Amino acid sequence: MHLSGATRIRVLVIFACIVIFWLLIKQFMENRRTIDVEEIVIKPSGVPVVVGVYYEALCPDSKHFVVKQLKTTHDLAPQLIDIVFIPYGKATTHVLPDGSLKFNCQHGQVECEANIIHACVVDVIGDPDLRLKMVTCMIRDNIVPKDAFHRCAKENSVESADKIQKCYSGPHGAELLKMHGERTSALRPRMEFVPTVTLDGGQYKQALILKNLFKEVCKILSGRGPAPDVCAGESLTA
Repeated sequence: MHLSGATRIRVLVIFACIVIFWLLIKQFMENRRTIDVEEIVIKPSGVPVVVGVYYEALCPDSKHFVVKQLKTTHDLAPQLIDIVFIPYGKATTHVLPDGSLKFNCQHGQVECEANIIHACVVDVIGDPDLRLKMVTCMIRDNIVPKDAFHRCAKENSVESADKIQKCYSGPHGAELLKMHGERTSALRPRMEFVPTVTLDGGQYKQALILKNLFKEVCKILSGRGPAPDVCAGESLTA
């Protein structure tokens, strides 16, 4: 079929518009790569940064971050952060024909058991300080997860230990872990490294967060207005 010169020009213009539109969409999606599924909202100065910790109970890097960065940042300036624990990591969830749940975890079934216990601890303990103490205590040595839980519950005088035990011994613990898995799967960009840490929903530069959480939290706060006085003082190193 022969096209006139004017028709060919119109076709080329339409094709160029389609290409430009596709490039704009592609650029927009690339810009969204640093944004988590949770919307980043600029909060007023003085509101704590929400630190989302997507981790595994037997992961050495998760252990290092919780003990060396998360706990230390909290102890230095607890008013700066609110911590949300999401124990799951690179596990997978399978719904069996009878409706029960089975998990495969990166470090084996012991980690699945530990992740469920962590999920129950996170769910039952309402006090954020006690919750952090328990997670930190257990992640130091989760090789025998139930022993780690009972030891840490005793050391920290956890009054809800029986409720937590009932949670992880029954179906509720598995349901909690499944929900953590769904939340982990919703991360954008998807999890590539464990732990993955979000600040107010954004992943930002993970290497910097994992190396110096305190400094990165202060960056977020300074973007809202005058940084807290504590941010002008001591900083953490890896």
